[in-house]
Amino acid sequence: MNMITAKPLSEPFRIGIVTSTFNEHITRRLYEGAVKRLKELQVNPECITATWVPGAVEIPIVAKAMAETCEYDVIVAFGCVIRGDTDHYVYVCELVSNGCQRVSLDYGLPVIFGVLTTNTEQQAVERVDGPKCNMGSDCIDTAVATLSVVRQIAPQMNEDGFCCEATPTHTHY
Repeated sequence: MNMITAKPLSEPFRIGIVTSTFNEHITRRLYEGAVKRLKELQVNPECITATWVPGAVEIPIVAKAMAETCEYDVIVAFGCVIRGDTDHYVYVCELVSNGCQRVSLDYGLPVIFGVLTTNTEQQAVERVDGPKCNMGSDCIDTAVATLSVVRQIAPQMNEDGFCCEATPTHTHY
């Protein structure tokens, strides 16, 4: 049996980070945890592009725009949606999760879902300031591991940019 597991990346990679400014006191900590982890991994700052969007619903369209440029090997999405008294939470969570997954599958590009969906603000804080946890950092580790596995399965995708060989299966969003 051939077993493919994540290995340290031997080649540089280009990463796009999309972060929502809604609940910025949480999302900024996700972003900062990600940047700290990228520094620990010695990722060249020139290989990192960060962008900020107003809310979680806007994350997929910016991730799609990044994917279309063929300049990124992996995209990480950060947001924070906290349940309120209405069904709005359900719709926002569904839109952002389905949108990110669609970009990933349509472009053959890992889009790591770092959008916190919690019942309370305290739960969100625990995921960015917990004693052993910063989901921003964890998402970077997930991005590196996923990219490693994908590159081993489809090494030709390394050459000209991860998504350049992929043609979106859905062109209208």
